[in-house]
Amino acid sequence: MKAVMLIPGPEGGRIEVQDAPQPTPGPRDVLIKVKATAINRGEVVGRRGLKTGDPVISGIELAGEVEKTGVDAGSFKVGDRVMGQVRGCNADFAVADRDLLMPVPDHLDWVQAASLPNVLVTAHDAIVTNGVLTAGETVLVNAGSSGIGIAAIQIARALGAGTIIATSRGPEKLAALEALGADVRVDLSSESIIDAVAAATDGKGVDLIIDSVGAPALADNIEVLGLKGRLIGVGRLGGSMAEIDLNAVALKRLRIIGVTFRTRNDEEKRACARACAADLQAALSDGAIQPVVDRVFPIEELDAAHRYMESNAHTGKIVITL
Repeated sequence: MKAVMLIPGPEGGRIEVQDAPQPTPGPRDVLIKVKATAINRGEVVGRRGLKTGDPVISGIELAGEVEKTGVDAGSFKVGDRVMGQVRGCNADFAVADRDLLMPVPDHLDWVQAASLPNVLVTAHDAIVTNGVLTAGETVLVNAGSSGIGIAAIQIARALGAGTIIATSRGPEKLAALEALGADVRVDLSSESIIDAVAAATDGKGVDLIIDSVGAPALADNIEVLGLKGRLIGVGRLGGSMAEIDLNAVALKRLRIIGVTFRTRNDEEKRACARACAADLQAALSDGAIQPVVDRVFPIEELDAAHRYMESNAHTGKIVITL
């Protein structure tokens, strides 16, 4: 089969299409004919740092058709449309454990489906498993126009959040967030998040923050959290080192929780995917959660897709077609 390899080098990983052996599914696995994939910020960062080691097949999420199943692959059967977080999926075929996959709703095409798995599982893990959102709570989503941000806004709305506040930069991105369910949109290029949250919450602060910005937003995040608020650190787009006011953390009895999939074992990853599917499958099927695709690139232009992500011009996901 053809596969997109990342070749380590002094300047980071180089993209190259090569022949590779078709993977063989194990007992719990599903062999998938890949139709579309999507790229994520972590892949772009990881590629820049890939300077030593063996070549690897790129890609972490896909949508495709079941080609073959293992003997213990559950309810999946040949011909099923599936999507999920699957490493090494920028190839003609990929293999995935049955618990990492969910059915593609009938109304979604391959491009739309490929845009969903990573952001849904990540945002669900942040909001539900770690953030413990309860109905009616106020949620702030930083970097709201990112893939994770858009998913977080929609999941929070689907699960009964109260006021949802989202940040971004520029009127076009903010308009898109309004349509997705953000009650309050804050343009950080011209507005104060502290003033906006105070106005939206009558000075009480927010209950839950889903943050992808990191260090530059930390002080403001602490400031705008209310009593017993939770800050869930998903990403560090702006940097990873910052000072923290521990007095404010103690007095407000805050919880600061970092999340990542890099240090989770296989069973933990499967558990995240199962929980996401159980909670969100209905919202996906009835259209309460919608994919947002900014741009589509053919697999031959994967390098250009990476550069486009680095430009930060996108709202939503960047999808790759095979």
